[in-house]
Amino acid sequence: MSDLCPRGWLDEAVRRIEADYNRSADTHLIRLDLPRYPGITLYLKDESSHPTGSLKHRLARSLFLYALCNEWIGPESCVIEASSGSTAVSEAYFARMLGLRFIAVVPATTAAPKLDAIRFQGGEIHMVDDPRTVYDVAHRLAEETGGHYLDQFTYAERATDWRGNNNIAESIFAQMAQEEHSVPDWIVCGAGTGGTSATIGRYLRYQRYATRLCVADPEHSVFHRHFHDRSATVLPEGCASKIEGIGRPRVEPSFIPGVIDRMIAVEDAASIGAMRALSDRLGRRVGGSTGTNLWACAKLIAEMAAAGETGSIVTLLCDGGERYGCTYYDDAWLAGCGIDWQSSADHIAAMLRPNDKGIL
Repeated sequence: MSDLCPRGWLDEAVRRIEADYNRSADTHLIRLDLPRYPGITLYLKDESSHPTGSLKHRLARSLFLYALCNEWIGPESCVIEASSGSTAVSEAYFARMLGLRFIAVVPATTAAPKLDAIRFQGGEIHMVDDPRTVYDVAHRLAEETGGHYLDQFTYAERATDWRGNNNIAESIFAQMAQEEHSVPDWIVCGAGTGGTSATIGRYLRYQRYATRLCVADPEHSVFHRHFHDRSATVLPEGCASKIEGIGRPRVEPSFIPGVIDRMIAVEDAASIGAMRALSDRLGRRVGGSTGTNLWACAKLIAEMAAAGETGSIVTLLCDGGERYGCTYYDDAWLAGCGIDWQSSADHIAAMLRPNDKGIL
């Protein structure tokens, strides 16, 4: 046993994380009937109900357990992460649970409410002006502090057990079991690290489900380019998406294109419009990446309807919208960014409108 990680401390650290999981119910699966598309049902896996408010809670838990069981983290470790916000919020939560110092390396453009949430969980902020430098800065801070860089972009795809063990894919199918279309035609998610899409895609193949995986990706992201052309590994200078949490300027090690059946590129305006329309439909705010997912769902739903197909589609409600009040829900901010979202919102609102059997 290493001096860094005494077995007694390690056992207690794992117990605390597992106990936290046991105190939390599974996230809800919200059903949205679509009267305009009879026989097609949309479901939202509401990841905003996690203790730290986003899908990244699952990833942070897995990354901590992975690092602990590899004995990369000990009782005196400083934990470092490069993150656009939500992953760092969740990791700060688990670091505080274990009594560890946590530093988040974030782009300077990260929404202020996310920074506040990291600090609320006890984390420290290290801002960088150039988002492309977050990796190197995180490595440097880990060396300077004698700590550990969790590196979500490398370890996301391997930290979660994709064969089961309560992963998000297993949860979706358990919750869909009593629905009329219990095996979804599509599961739609985004990709930030690639960990979620890798977990879902591998699980579908391992369980031999006919369900296909579609990854919705911001237009200004390299992932959908790499999916179609493996030689595309970085974005051209000047390309940057406004949608936080998904899309990347470089292909991350955890992005596994081979387990993805389709990718749909989504413009920022479409993501924002879909997000705003869904928020109106649900009566509460959702985040921008959920809008990206929903826009891709709308395209798949229209294709299914045109082909005379019925079935179900499941997508992820990634986080709540309270962290984006000064950006995505601020009309002046959107206008300043040149984002004309209203027509996209109208399009999605028509799809989601209850008891309306008109045709788009």
